Amino acid sequence: MPRRRLDQVDAMRPIKQAGVISTHSVIYFAPAAASVASNAALLLLHASREGFFFISACMLTYAYAEMRLTGLGHFYWRRFVSVGIPYLCWNVIYFFYLLPRAHYATWTAALGHLGYMIETGYYQLYFLLVILQFYLAFPLVLMLLRRTRGHHGLVIGVAALLQVLLTIGMHWGLLPPLMLRWEQQDALSYLLYLIAGGVVAFHLEQADAWVRRHARLVMAYTVVTALGAEAIYFLAWHGVTTVLGSGSDPFQPSVIPFNVGVITCGYLAGVALVRPGRSRRTQALVRIGSDNSYGIYLAQMLFLVYMTEHGWTRLDTVLPWPLVCLLVVVVVFACCITLTALLARTPLAVPLTGRKQQPWSTRLPRRQPPATAESADLDPPVPPDPDPEPEPEPQPRPPAELAA
Repeated sequence: MPRRRLDQVDAMRPIKQAGVISTHSVIYFAPAAASVASNAALLLLHASREGFFFISACMLTYAYAEMRLTGLGHFYWRRFVSVGIPYLCWNVIYFFYLLPRAHYATWTAALGHLGYMIETGYYQLYFLLVILQFYLAFPLVLMLLRRTRGHHGLVIGVAALLQVLLTIGMHWGLLPPLMLRWEQQDALSYLLYLIAGGVVAFHLEQADAWVRRHARLVMAYTVVTALGAEAIYFLAWHGVTTVLGSGSDPFQPSVIPFNVGVITCGYLAGVALVRPGRSRRTQALVRIGSDNSYGIYLAQMLFLVYMTEHGWTRLDTVLPWPLVCLLVVVVVFACCITLTALLARTPLAVPLTGRKQQPWSTRLPRRQPPATAESADLDPPVPPDPDPEPEPEPQPRPPAELAA
């Protein structure tokens, strides 16, 4: 059955990408001397990854809630076209982009590393491996949610408990080595956010009404949980205790409550951006950000690597590093939007942006008419931890503990 378009969710997409690029900018451009403050910032910025998984699961379930087994072939083909093909293409693009900086002994070694990049996902692209795993399991998740109608609170409770246990196991290294090695690429690492997204999709109207009605409570909760996570971080840094967590590791129980709050705040921000009465300029900017958000995720490392190699890392000698990071976010955001808008109007639109080719007459955004929306959120985000094996090509130096 056709579903209405969720403009407030579309408006969340550029917000999430701003969080993703902010994380990268701190990793690449914060000076080593500021590692304490930059790690404290990263601790909260990491929430953009969990936010994406939650929204992706929610919108996928919302779009395919009535899917039957006879529609699986169409479902998987669409997922492969929109995620699998861009994943392969952009790994190859990054391989050749970084090739002049790498010094492979032989072409066999170079091709071997390309295979490794495709296996693990270059830098941020690992996320697409996670979402592809969720796509594979989605029919089972949908079956679970259908059969547990009326008991979704219990489903959330079990998922939350498992998320806490898995997070404890990852943060303190209690899981088997293979699970620890692939924790970034494992969909189980984000179990709560994926399951909760599906549950919310089944109760979207009620959830929307509750969040709008309790907006102040949600914002206050988010502030309190942020302060709590930071307090735990500084307790560990000062050597008081690491029992509750330590460092900027996104996999620790102290950040789970904040993740839930910031995801909800992101939804409220989307609601505010699309409420009636917004100016044409605001509407246009939101549409531009939404239309190009997937491309922002895919292309951002092109510009970040270029900037690190052309002196931007030295700006912190003349400007405060938070201001440098903010400037990087603005520049990268603008460059990615420009590149994505151009690619989306070429025959390479699908493999490089995940979108159908757009006519050049649509280069300026127009107000979106009411229509049936393919609501699966495909604009990922979030920087991964450094690869488990060293990269042959030189990477910009991240400060200690700045695992993305």
